[in-house]
Formats: sequence, structure tokens, C-alpha cells
Amino acid sequence: MDTSILIQTFLAVFVLADAIGNIPVVLALTKGMMPEDRNRVIDKASVVAIAVLLIFAFGGRYILSYLEISMASLRVAGGLLLLLIALQMLRGELDTPITEEGRDVAITPLALPLLAGPGTLTTVMLFMSKTQNPHLEVVLGIVGAMFISWLILRLANQIDKLIGVEGAVIVTQLLGFLLAALAVEIGSTGIKELFLR
Repeated sequence: MDTSILIQTFLAVFVLADAIGNIPVVLALTKGMMPEDRNRVIDKASVVAIAVLLIFAFGGRYILSYLEISMASLRVAGGLLLLLIALQMLRGELDTPITEEGRDVAITPLALPLLAGPGTLTTVMLFMSKTQNPHLEVVLGIVGAMFISWLILRLANQIDKLIGVEGAVIVTQLLGFLLAALAVEIGSTGIKELFLR
């Protein structure tokens, strides 16, 4: 087992899911719900996010093949996308989703795009292509990151009281900095493959 891919996948998915930064959004989406109902929403959102990430991780390569997109191009595009998301996190410019009555908030916006957004989908597909057979490492990384995110969201009320608004902002910016570094790494690898092969 390639533990480096496992750790990188875990960190990337966890950072992109940004469970701590999304606590205020989760609390707003589930405002007025009983704790049991809020927990059910979080459970459902986590399961949906894991399913979408796994489907994209395993099926993404076939989509690329059909569209004749190289992995190097995807790495550059994915790196740029992650960098833009990281910059939004650092500047506090991430959009807060608008809730609509009658919508299942567990699926959208909680699972998609908050937990499993386009950046996360691109990332898991990139990690799946890193070696000949990284499937177990990527799957474990995805499940592990989403499990920790699920635990954090399950403790949303307590964490919100503990860290406060300023604490959530600080954590989000720290995660954004790590994501920016990862984005540069992924993008530079793609550039090398495109121009130095």
C-alpha cells in the first residue's frame, strides 16, 4: 500500500470538505431542527458525498478518455481550480448557499457542493491516476476524510460554541493555505508532464 497517496488523498478531501468552516452553514441549513433530525441530515449528506466521490474516482478516467483529455491537462486545470478555491478560503469569499423551502438540504447544498464539490471530484480522480493500482489508498483516504468530516459536523453545535465565529475563520484560512500549497504541487506536476516530456 502506498501510504503517501493515502495521506495526500485524506488531506486533500478533508481540506476541501472544510467541515469546520462549513459548520455555520450547516447550522443555518438545519435551523429549527431537532438534534435527531439534524443528525439524520448530516448522515445522509455524508453518505451521498462518499458515493459521489467514489463514483467519480472510479469513472472519471473513462470520462476523460471519451473527451480525449490528458491527465497532465487535468492536473493543470485541477491545480488552478484548487488554487482558486484556496484563494477564496483565504479571502473569506466562499459563497454561502441559499436555502429553498422543500429542498432536501442533505443532498444540495450540503453533500453537493459543500462536501463533494468540483475541486474534490477533480482531486480524487487525479489521485486515482497517480499509480497503476491506487484504488485502495484513494478509497480509504476518501472514506477516512469524510468520516472525520462527519464527526465534526455531528458536533456542529458544540464546536460552534467552542471556537466561535473568529475561530472558524482562522481554521478556514489555515486550511486554505494548505490547499494552496497542494494546488501548486498538482499544477506544477501537470506542467512538467505537458512541456518537459
